Amino acid sequence: MLRTLDRRAVVCNGTTRRDVLRMGSLGALGLGCGPADLQARPAAGSTGSFGQARSVIFISLFGGPAHQDMFDMKPDAPTEVRGEFAPINSSVSGTSVCEYLPHLAELAHLYTQVRSVNHADNGHATGLYTLHTGWPHPRPNSAAAAAPTDYPPYGSVMSLIKPPTKPVLSYVQVGGMQGASGIGQVGGFLGRRWEPLVIQQDAHEPDFNVPELMPSENVPAVRLARRRSLLQQVNDLAFQQEARHKRSGFSTLQQRAFEMLSSTQFLSAFDIDREDTKVRDAYGRNAEGQNLLLARRLAEAGVPAIQVAWHRLGTWDTHGNNFNSLKGQLLPRFDHCLAALLADLEQRGMLDQTLVVVYGEFGRTPKINAKAGRDHWASCYTALLAGGGVRRGEVFGASDKNAAYPLSNAVGPWDVGATALFCAGVDHHAEYLDPQSRPVRVGRGEPIQGILL
Repeated sequence: MLRTLDRRAVVCNGTTRRDVLRMGSLGALGLGCGPADLQARPAAGSTGSFGQARSVIFISLFGGPAHQDMFDMKPDAPTEVRGEFAPINSSVSGTSVCEYLPHLAELAHLYTQVRSVNHADNGHATGLYTLHTGWPHPRPNSAAAAAPTDYPPYGSVMSLIKPPTKPVLSYVQVGGMQGASGIGQVGGFLGRRWEPLVIQQDAHEPDFNVPELMPSENVPAVRLARRRSLLQQVNDLAFQQEARHKRSGFSTLQQRAFEMLSSTQFLSAFDIDREDTKVRDAYGRNAEGQNLLLARRLAEAGVPAIQVAWHRLGTWDTHGNNFNSLKGQLLPRFDHCLAALLADLEQRGMLDQTLVVVYGEFGRTPKINAKAGRDHWASCYTALLAGGGVRRGEVFGASDKNAAYPLSNAVGPWDVGATALFCAGVDHHAEYLDPQSRPVRVGRGEPIQGILL
């Protein structure tokens, strides 16, 4: 951090404290300073799917979608379990999906279903924490809030252990934070330096912009260059007594910040109005569709970790009126928008280098309740994975006759996360140091070998 060397407000080259403050903070760019002694210590490397994904797009279906009404359908189950929907054939022989997912049925050869995800936490907040971090919350089934002692999310871990080589942000969250406090989506004990740039505004809004990255009208390019020179002078003075590796590390962050602010390619990724009208229409002129399109543009620009909040307020939480809610809006929009993303990535030749992970914090109960809804159920649900490093058109794991419990190949959400990290080139046995200098594994899980290439 910047620190004064004496009690005067002027440094030796005439730079005033006011000049330093006018340079602004890097925190809004996700580049502020975190714990100084955190270090990445990757374990032994791996082969195969390891590192094939240049970007990972995590799509979080907050609220808990009904897996048995989407992908893991049970048409032979009792009436109170199977529900109202019928399965339809997909592009993969022997694999069916819900009748309200016709576009995803046509693209089933592009993704793999994992139908045996399970854990023990039926709380929205703490379930989100597990979903995003790969660790069970110490107070499961509670309305816990984000805390500075939390484990960091996968995107933060990716930023720490494998930062991008291009002048781009390492971690962006599209669609705002999910839940009341953003639990599982903040830096936790890694600190704010490793938090994502959170884009609060949905990309379909007419005035969509990212103010943190927009140049100020009061700071033209020439003035920004002067600030860069000024900042270098301050660094040379303020860090003259620091260890070389700490000084160079901070200077690297500053260098990246200025490179990003002057990178036309990176900043243009946020200018969604530049996208072809036909492509925007294909995704759907709604929040979910345009947010997924923005995610694709960020992946195209080289952002390694992209989190998309599919409904920040838990619309998938269908305790009542489950079937009308699903067929009326949730499933048609999900089908249209996700299929557009997968098809677009494939058409552009990006899917093999972009991993798409789609899942919620849990599924829904096998038995339909008195309100024609389904309640929370973490004991078994489905995740979708497509692209970089993952096999196509397969079903891994199976649930029992009521989609209640895994019948084979049970995995946890932490294993899905470990698979994503593995495909992104982060060794799942890698360790980093927490603020107390204790080694911490990047996650609890193991990559799901049965779905890797």
